[in-house]
Amino acid sequence: MTATSKLPYLTRDFPGVGGAIKQRAEDFFVQEVPLYEPVGKGEHVYCEIQKINLTTFDAISRIAKSLGVSSRDIGYAGMKDAKAVSRQVLSILGTTPEAVMALKWQDLSVLWAARHENKLRLGHLAGNRFAIKIRDVEPTAVVRLRPVVDVLTKRGMPNFFGEQRFGRRGDNDQLGAALLRDDNPAVLKLLLGSPNPEFDDAQTLTARRAFDARDNATAMHAWPRRSGMERRVLARLMKTHRPGAAVRAVDEKIRRLWISALQSRVFNSVVARRIGQLDQLWNGDLACKHENGACFRVESAATEQPRCDAFEISPTGPLVGYRMSLPEGKELELEQAALAEVELAPEDFRKAGKHRIKGARRPLRVKPAEVQLSGGVDENGGHITVAFTLPAGSYATMFIRELTKSDHDDPQQPANENSGPTTSGPEVPESSDDDAAETTCGNAGQDQ
Repeated sequence: MTATSKLPYLTRDFPGVGGAIKQRAEDFFVQEVPLYEPVGKGEHVYCEIQKINLTTFDAISRIAKSLGVSSRDIGYAGMKDAKAVSRQVLSILGTTPEAVMALKWQDLSVLWAARHENKLRLGHLAGNRFAIKIRDVEPTAVVRLRPVVDVLTKRGMPNFFGEQRFGRRGDNDQLGAALLRDDNPAVLKLLLGSPNPEFDDAQTLTARRAFDARDNATAMHAWPRRSGMERRVLARLMKTHRPGAAVRAVDEKIRRLWISALQSRVFNSVVARRIGQLDQLWNGDLACKHENGACFRVESAATEQPRCDAFEISPTGPLVGYRMSLPEGKELELEQAALAEVELAPEDFRKAGKHRIKGARRPLRVKPAEVQLSGGVDENGGHITVAFTLPAGSYATMFIRELTKSDHDDPQQPANENSGPTTSGPEVPESSDDDAAETTCGNAGQDQ
């Protein structure tokens, strides 16, 4: 059971075609749609890379080492899936376009390079273009997908966060909730114990079972070398015997991802509760203008509904934080119920130091654009290819899910990639499914 497998479908009245995705890297292609082009001058070198079966962080690390620059001096607009052929733009400080163009590996290449004046930041992209092959299907079934696409392009696609947000074991949101409650023993139990044969290999199961049995020495011996974070946290616990000190050994980036996953769970719950009315405004809604991300309160749903029908605006849901603007009426009731599920309130996100999360609003729906469908047969069998464009921060797998009526997010893959080498965290939302900076309404910022 995955974190998104129970989410409802907007197009539940239409049968899916089934099938599988991501069987091969070339079956999942994604390319960033840039927000702006380099101007040809400046101290940063912008370049478009193509990577195959690599995480964004792996690509950045390799490039930094080859050029002799710090990884911190390489900017990126969003994370891109590992199990894919993906193209994305990076900015690099302290090098030349010629040096960048000379970089080449079998699974990583540079398509172009040009100078620009500023570092590329998270969220600096207009969207992502996908071409995804659905396999193990009859190619002629493509005709059954057109009515589904028509609904999704007219009413909007549910803007669910994908499986990647919740980590390989699907518990990143639980880790985030325990972190906000300052329940350090619960964090350690989730991170180092709680064995699950569905996700854990034999060696990891041994380590987790030993930890739950309070046999830390055996657990340390059993943890695989690749599980660097778990080993580091356990070593700190064994040295200090203080759960708080052990939790602080977790990289800050990973802790932020856990809290982000908690926000994502609450948001998904709100979308699910309103699934049949994502394209209907309610009095008291906080609506988002798709053109510029500005947010405003809906005083008269009847007056504003034509703009919603034209996809100029959409209702929003919460990326919960202590300063997040709150809706009124029915939407507020939905959000309060979703928060009650995790036994938290917005004020709980007001933490000292780096855990302070202000919050933001996120559209409940997005519009898939330029959708193209085709069926065919290649050396690997029959398939349906779906090409489409989504705004930054939206998940391609959530669109494909509506077509197939099955869940394809792979919890074994680092998340719309959400961290580095850890068994518990995805690599930040890559909008090849995930962009690390969400497309959010502008009236409430987010400390993430």
